[in-house]
Amino acid sequence: QVQLVESGGGLVQAGGSLRLSCAASGRTFSPYTMGWFRQAPGKEREFVAAITWYSATTYYADSMRGRFTISRDSTKNTLYLQMNSLKPEDTAVYYCAADQHLGSLRIGAQSKYDYWGQGTQVTVSS
Repeated sequence: QVQLVESGGGLVQAGGSLRLSCAASGRTFSPYTMGWFRQAPGKEREFVAAITWYSATTYYADSMRGRFTISRDSTKNTLYLQMNSLKPEDTAVYYCAADQHLGSLRIGAQSKYDYWGQGTQVTVSS
């Protein structure tokens, strides 16, 4: 009943910027947390950033902190990821996710989230 659709990916040169969006739709949408994950070729999917929907408290993986900024617009049911100073190692498929209920799992755990988008490709050239 909830659908997440990512957009904004593409090809960018190293040092450039991209802004990813994740649009949520459904009869009702009131997540507790939304997050971004990514999966690079040959690597495991990893946590990027998350934000609580109500208070907008943000969380970042250490490697992303300082370059990436997560935000949300609750009036548009949209999640964003602003990515600056991109590096080739940022190349990955980026997924957004939403958690619709409380739980004890850590915010970076994939299993915490109930809904996932299909992903958007980000390619950073050197």
